[in-house]
Amino acid sequence: MRDFDGATVVVSGAAAGLGRALCERFGRAGSRIVALDRDGAALRGAVDALQASGVAALGCDCDVTDEAACRRAIEAGAAHFGGIDLLVCNAGISHHGEFARTLPDVIRRVMAVNFLGAMHCTHAALPDLLARRGMVIAISSVAGFAPLVGRTGYAASKHALHGFFDSLRSEVSPAGVAVMLVCPSFIATGIDRHALDPLGNPFRGTKAIAGKPATPAQVAERIYEAARRERRLLLPGATARLAWWVSRLTPAAYARIMARRMRT
Repeated sequence: MRDFDGATVVVSGAAAGLGRALCERFGRAGSRIVALDRDGAALRGAVDALQASGVAALGCDCDVTDEAACRRAIEAGAAHFGGIDLLVCNAGISHHGEFARTLPDVIRRVMAVNFLGAMHCTHAALPDLLARRGMVIAISSVAGFAPLVGRTGYAASKHALHGFFDSLRSEVSPAGVAVMLVCPSFIATGIDRHALDPLGNPFRGTKAIAGKPATPAQVAERIYEAARRERRLLLPGATARLAWWVSRLTPAAYARIMARRMRT
């Protein structure tokens, strides 16, 4: 069981949604928080709220698609608190629209944020994590292990996280560094308010979901408890667990479900 009391925790996409909930949950456990986000105003509000609740927190403006910016932010957090013990790669963006109508630049943007952003932060934090036998948590999705119609770029970016972090685990686990992938289904966050349409503009449609979405606080609690136990994979919620088993036991049936969704 890991103890995060006194640990330095870096969270990307920390200004709102799941990222902010994770900062709050680890902060309540006694962690020192390094919050990364490209929305400077929202980030300052989140950090002010953490500090007001007694959490030691540092905010760093950071666009995760910028490798140099990630390195500066990670180095600033390590210098401020004396090292990094846990990195949570949470920053993400989504898109909606079938691939035939989607510009390649939209797919590249989604990959840059969701996959390359996680890689940039991990590469910058890895020396500290190795030295301190730390941990990396990557926020993936059900789309990281199963197909998702109308969101090919999003699914590709999340699948890439699995290939990267499962392989990284094989490299760093002998040194005592833990790696966990988290695959939620639907969370009540603002990710769809910032999603892209097929032309790269803000998405204005609606997205049908199955069941009631979990709150960020609920998912953050499950992630915290799984991190304490050094879980390799977390499927928070019944929908995520059902999707995992159906996609593995009857992949053809899962594909038919996706095809029916495409026709509706």
